[in-house]
Amino acid sequence: MAATLSNMMQLGTLAPDFSLLDTKSNKVLGLQNLRGSKATVVMFICNHCPFVKHVNSELIKIANEYQGKGVGFVAISSNDIESYPEDGPEQMKIVAEKLHYPFPYLFDETQEVARSYDAACTPDFYIFDKNLACAYRGQLDDSRPGNNISVTGKDLRQALDDIIAQQPVTINQKPSMGCNIKWKN
Repeated sequence: MAATLSNMMQLGTLAPDFSLLDTKSNKVLGLQNLRGSKATVVMFICNHCPFVKHVNSELIKIANEYQGKGVGFVAISSNDIESYPEDGPEQMKIVAEKLHYPFPYLFDETQEVARSYDAACTPDFYIFDKNLACAYRGQLDDSRPGNNISVTGKDLRQALDDIIAQQPVTINQKPSMGCNIKWKN
């Protein structure tokens, strides 16, 4: 489990557009379908990563709490499924259904979307404002597998609260940390 930090997209960057297969509905969904009226959270996750498994329940809580406040959520898996077959679309659907993901779980087969976001790890989080400008990129909170800090989602929650209140994001934005995205050769 090699820890990789996120690359920290420049604030104000417009969200790169995408259209990808949603493994839950088997439909192609795009950013414009998924964006929220106040904010949009784009998460790069995968099935096998212990860092993602560590925060999954909190991601679900946050999405359930904030979707009713005008926040859109989307999870994307971009890993090379030849090397990591457990991250393939069929397995993604199983995990999404088992955990009751309240957000689409998209498969980035070509890895072009991960590259356009400069995603580096799982989990990697981006929050875009109502105009799809990057307002936050960084960690969920300070918890990591084995560090005995409770998973609260405090950093992501604070950023969402600030954006919903139409205030600047006030927290120090720390990079996310997780397994590196498994790039194709």
